[in-house]
Amino acid sequence: MRPSLAQILSFVGGYVDTIGFLALQGLFTAHVTGNFVTFGAAMVHGATGAWAKLLVLPVFCVAVLLTRLASHRLEETGRPALRVLLAAQGAFLAIGAFLAVALGPFADADRPAALLTGMVLVAAMAVQNAAHRAHLPEAPPSTLMTGTTTQIMIDLADLLRGVPAEHAARRRIARMSAGVAAFALGSGLAALLYYLVGLAALAPAPALILVAAKDPASAKDPASAKDPASAKDPASAKDPASAKDPASAKAA
Repeated sequence: MRPSLAQILSFVGGYVDTIGFLALQGLFTAHVTGNFVTFGAAMVHGATGAWAKLLVLPVFCVAVLLTRLASHRLEETGRPALRVLLAAQGAFLAIGAFLAVALGPFADADRPAALLTGMVLVAAMAVQNAAHRAHLPEAPPSTLMTGTTTQIMIDLADLLRGVPAEHAARRRIARMSAGVAAFALGSGLAALLYYLVGLAALAPAPALILVAAKDPASAKDPASAKDPASAKDPASAKDPASAKDPASAKAA
């Protein structure tokens, strides 16, 4: 069975984040807010990479902003915005992989070569985050699994309790579990390949994104008629509290 576009993106999210963490002294290239934690750890333990972790958030924010502006422009000109953005992400990943192989390995993540490589990878994952949020608003996030895992457990609890809308909960669990599994598989494979071939392990990432860009789903724009800010967040597709609790109904 062919993986969905969202599952490919989840795999790439785990894959690139893991290699960035291993190669750049704990730098998260996709889960950028995790760098607040690793920055604190670097300061306490005197490890390298503190400046890189500080630089990540502004680079990520600027890249997301530019991606969204480009998305608007592409939509205005009638071009398939998601497909073009994924191609741009693939280009960033290819540049990042080339820099990593040519300039690495990196003993100090704060050196210019490491900073350049890391920020290119951060820009690539910022494009993925923004494109996913804007053009696949109903799909679970592809770079952070905490909210998705939380929703899976909430739905499981609801199923055990026998609340209404069980069919929707089962479908959501299946979809979100596939995303978590793809992310975990990407992380595990990245760690294995990094151990075997070092920074050359980044090479498959741009190829996977180009495969995603050719997916028919990337030529469509499910969010074109709907602002993603008003789209229903997949992690809150069903508020368990909104289902009428039998006990509370009896009390009423």
